[in-house]
Amino acid sequence: YDRRIKPLESTYWFNDFHPVPFLTPAYFEANPMVLLLGQYSVGKTSFIRYLLERDHKGLRVGPEPTTDRFVAVLHGQNDRILPGNAAAVDAEKPFAGLEKYGVDFLNKFQCIEMQSEILTKITLVDTPGVLAGAKQVENRGYDMSKITEWFADRSDRILVLFDAHKLDISDEMKSVIRSLKANHTKVRIVMNKADSITSKQLMRVYGAMMWSLGRVIDSPESLRVYVGSFWEKPMKKRQFHRFMLEERKELLDDLRELPRHSTLRKINQLVRRCRYFKVHLTILRTLRFQLQYVMFKEAKQKELMKNLFIEFKNISAQNGIPPKDFPDINKFRSKMEAHQIWRLPKLPQIDSDIEDLNRMLSREIPNIMRQLPLEEKERYPDSPKPS
Repeated sequence: YDRRIKPLESTYWFNDFHPVPFLTPAYFEANPMVLLLGQYSVGKTSFIRYLLERDHKGLRVGPEPTTDRFVAVLHGQNDRILPGNAAAVDAEKPFAGLEKYGVDFLNKFQCIEMQSEILTKITLVDTPGVLAGAKQVENRGYDMSKITEWFADRSDRILVLFDAHKLDISDEMKSVIRSLKANHTKVRIVMNKADSITSKQLMRVYGAMMWSLGRVIDSPESLRVYVGSFWEKPMKKRQFHRFMLEERKELLDDLRELPRHSTLRKINQLVRRCRYFKVHLTILRTLRFQLQYVMFKEAKQKELMKNLFIEFKNISAQNGIPPKDFPDINKFRSKMEAHQIWRLPKLPQIDSDIEDLNRMLSREIPNIMRQLPLEEKERYPDSPKPS
């Protein structure tokens, strides 16, 4: 990536257009990441403490919104808390891209390093409880949905927790869930604190939760739901004891499996990024072609931006690119205001770079995949097949 793809991304401004910035060596070397989301007091931090089998002063638990920041829990030889500004510039940690969200967010982000067996295999990310009031949301100082999307892109598993006693989904929670659209295959739903309700209540609560989620999550596939009580204390009702123990075991087994499939997930993410980059290159090539013999290039570029919908439609038809693979027109137009298309490399060079990218997608990356176990390949059927 550093030697072949990253220089091309820089040349063609891809980093300015794509929500995920340049990939770092720490991204490829990091442990699988598990992101926990949910409204306040649903048990996210208690769930993390249950997995760690120990407590830490940086993990606060209570009925009120106790977690007011994003907290990444990583393995370390000594217990320590690393502030967000320091973590974002640490080359050994996969959080470099968070700098673009500003000091206000970094002041609300921290890393906890501690010794725990499970942290040698995975990294856990606790998040602030999603709020209900518009005023509280405004006072955050950062966009919760955008930060969530950043972590979701890098996560191997996303756990969305709900309290069995309060299933109302706030507007901010809806926005957060919608930000997971591109990563919906990673999402698992956890109905927590379900050990204190009756069987009749459980059926009603489960149905209400799935109905509410169906209005927010735009996916043809049903999400896997785990029902139980995920903390260190014994269950309150015994009627679902065996069922909830099985649910708990299946969820923990799912998390333990993540390291086995992490390598392919990262390759799959890289392939997806390369395909978006190929679309980006194809768009720029088409626009560059229309500017090569024009005298008033700035005026022509403004005209092209004005008719961008037609340009995208023609590019899709001529190159066989699905419309859903194109970037948002308004965002693309806005980003392009800072760039001059005629300063891009000439067409022969762009064609050569597209061919080089095609070669990597069709030959070189599949050659890497040949070295992976078959069971790992089957987890990601959309990945390029070895030829």
